[in-house]
Amino acid sequence: MVKYLGKRIFYIVLTLFIVTTVTFFLMKFMPGTPLTNQAKLTPEQIHQIYKQYGLDKPLWYQYLAYLGGALHGNFGTSFQFSDQPVSYLIGTRIGPSLQLGAQAMVLGTIIGIIIGAVGAVKKDTWVDTTATIVSILGISIPSFVLAVLLQYYLGLKLKMFPIADWQGFAYTVLPTLALAAAPLAETARFMRTEMVDVLSSDYIELAKAKGLNKMGIIYHHALRNSLIPIVTIIGPLAVNIMTGSMVVENIFSIPGIGEQFVKSVLTNDYPTIMGLTIMYSFMLCVVILITDILYGVIDPRIRINK
Repeated sequence: MVKYLGKRIFYIVLTLFIVTTVTFFLMKFMPGTPLTNQAKLTPEQIHQIYKQYGLDKPLWYQYLAYLGGALHGNFGTSFQFSDQPVSYLIGTRIGPSLQLGAQAMVLGTIIGIIIGAVGAVKKDTWVDTTATIVSILGISIPSFVLAVLLQYYLGLKLKMFPIADWQGFAYTVLPTLALAAAPLAETARFMRTEMVDVLSSDYIELAKAKGLNKMGIIYHHALRNSLIPIVTIIGPLAVNIMTGSMVVENIFSIPGIGEQFVKSVLTNDYPTIMGLTIMYSFMLCVVILITDILYGVIDPRIRINK
């Protein structure tokens, strides 16, 4: 187990190094500069700002300086917010994004598992058809479109929930529902497909022949063995919700990292883009590692190489 974790941590570090390097040089080839929209600045002022942020140095020097700072947790200073460290901006905004992502994943996964399992048990009935339609709609409708619809009907028309802002749990309901649609649909689709195969397998037929209770067979055998593919998709889905919440956060005026990422791209805020990209990459690597470990917990037949 220790050897396995050591190898995976090495791969995570290598992945982050590659992501950091590629992102750094890609940004340098982006059209425009952080001062593109600052037409009132004189050439002397622009030169002074470049010198302040180290942009007047050779590209290789900027790259090595950034790597050295990143190793010590220093991701630079934001261009958009004067004298604000990127690590501080991320720290103050990651809370709302994590809360929305966690709520959407829990809600979507639980309901998706239930819908997929019921659809598999009631195969080729109206229940199964309804479950399939729900999955198709959840995958087809973008989260930002669903966000606008929920905002209009449940927020503006029915006044059931606040339309925008971030002042309590009630303000998280609509964005959570908008973000939960994708994991719900994906989970339901994978769950139904896998459970249909499991229910037709030999060991399920053997359990039925032994006279075991139908609900016991479904819960103890079919459901547990059907969760393996669900665990596989939950990890990437969780991070995708974080990255996919950018537009949703803007729609609901939520002060999260998604909203910050959009603003940093529009303003060519290099340090903030770099910091958020590294954070997203790190989260994805950690989630994938946790997913691999969970395989052995759900299915004892799977063992981690020691």
